[in-house]
Amino acid sequence: MATKPTIGVLALQGDFAEHITALRKLKLPCLEVRTIADIKKTTGLIMPGGESTTIGKLLVSTGLDAWLKTHVKKGYTIYGTCAGAILLSQLGLINITVKRNAYGRQLDSFDEPIQSKAFPKLRGVFIRAPLFTTIGKGVTVLATHDGDPVLVQQGKILAGSFHPELTDNLAVHRYFATLAK
Repeated sequence: MATKPTIGVLALQGDFAEHITALRKLKLPCLEVRTIADIKKTTGLIMPGGESTTIGKLLVSTGLDAWLKTHVKKGYTIYGTCAGAILLSQLGLINITVKRNAYGRQLDSFDEPIQSKAFPKLRGVFIRAPLFTTIGKGVTVLATHDGDPVLVQQGKILAGSFHPELTDNLAVHRYFATLAK
């Protein structure tokens, strides 16, 4: 019998509670990650939306940034949403570049269908979302919105500019769990 992965959710700042709720709906073992001791108990990490500058500073102060850089090279799995995707790019963990807040201010937030063969009927909640401006070598586009990539994968790393945790569709979280095994 295959063991279910234990998914960590970075709980330094941002909407980590919503990701925990999504993982619990899938009946997946999960835990909030704030320290290196926490992350060592996981097979994968979700980096949530929030304020990327604040989360980035907290990653450095906890040493989690260096831990992630080392362990991604060994096959550790990460999924970054919104601010998490920005941080994946800034840390050099995925070969993309992003433009912060490209979809507008908080007041400009919206929820619309996403185009994806892999994830039919997926909707995206965009809140001050980043735009993926460059998709580098080795990166596959899994979903788009109005022709722009909004969900990408490089190896065992996923980055999304939208918030699937704010919808009832658990397909992206389910897919991430398969990568984290």
